[in-house]
Amino acid sequence: MKYPKSVMRKNELVKMGHSEAQLMRIYREKGLPVAWKLNPGTKNRNSPIVFNVEELEKAIARENAMRR
Repeated sequence: MKYPKSVMRKNELVKMGHSEAQLMRIYREKGLPVAWKLNPGTKNRNSPIVFNVEELEKAIARENAMRR
């Protein structure tokens, strides 16, 4: 899939057709350099989650391979 940016927010990826549940599973998985909060130290707990799309593609492929 082609992405317009190298780092994208979760809501942008959902609009492109990715499953929000799958994105959150990948975000919560320990040890993956795929996703992080934009401003984790602020008092705003609603900081957007951003994804490195190159690493995201690898994580999705790995997840799909495990399901087969």
